[in-house]
Amino acid sequence: MVSIVTDLMAEALFASDLQPSSAPSPQAVHEAVTATLLRHGADGCAAILASEYGDHPESAVARMCWARAQAAATAATITGADLPLT
Repeated sequence: MVSIVTDLMAEALFASDLQPSSAPSPQAVHEAVTATLLRHGADGCAAILASEYGDHPESAVARMCWARAQAAATAATITGADLPLT
């Protein structure tokens, strides 16, 4: 999977309501990423991410580490047919 797609997935997952404590499945991560991108768009997800780093840097780092790991793991399971056409 192209790195930029994984990066976008991580930003959207970071901005989503999904929590690490829920131990989400790849399908749940995929659904959360898709819903968050449709709701906020790529720029909106980046803005949420930047805001959280400014307001709560101590927790934002841990959430982004989790989001990047989940995005990479999920991207490995997604086929081209699973990607939304936007």
